[in-house]
Amino acid sequence: MRRILLYIGAACGGLLIGLANSPTAFAEIPDQAERYRRDLTRIAQAEWGLDAPVSTFAAQIHQESRWRFDAKSPVGAQGLGQVMPSTATWLAQLFPKALGKVEPFNPIWSMQALVSYDRWLADRIQARGLCEQGAFILSSYNGGLGWVIRDRKLASAKGADPLTWFNSVERHNAGRSAAAFKENRQYPRLILLRWEALYIADGWGQGVCQ
Repeated sequence: MRRILLYIGAACGGLLIGLANSPTAFAEIPDQAERYRRDLTRIAQAEWGLDAPVSTFAAQIHQESRWRFDAKSPVGAQGLGQVMPSTATWLAQLFPKALGKVEPFNPIWSMQALVSYDRWLADRIQARGLCEQGAFILSSYNGGLGWVIRDRKLASAKGADPLTWFNSVERHNAGRSAAAFKENRQYPRLILLRWEALYIADGWGQGVCQ
């Protein structure tokens, strides 16, 4: 494993995250991540343009599978992007040219599915800036766009800003179980406020929050 000294600073309008209660901490990028860097960059730029947030996608894969192409979760999510079989079938139908047949354990297919799904979500989610939009996208990827829509409606009804995720919509639960709610709220924070900075520091490119 390669160790990189990661300095944790402000992100997303002053949000701070500390590792081990220290302003600096060691974090690790798995060695196998490097073999996928070029392909992820190519896929991301084809979908999002030359300024694609490659470090955000790398951070998302890091959170999902720690770059294990053969990863499989207890509930059946598969591959680098941990896509559920039903979602994989839907994505292959939605993006037939990019994805073709369903191959979740093919690293290229899995990265393409993750990046394409994030792009599809981005086209349907408005927010106050790229960082906030990124958080909404990640919450949707993890738990479904329908839940995010319901959470936004509840947040608005409670007087919170429905276009801001951090410390706004993320605080409102429109009906998820306690375990699902906790997992879903941790997901954007880990990716955007912890792992994204790690990949930026390692030269993977820009992210949505830093």
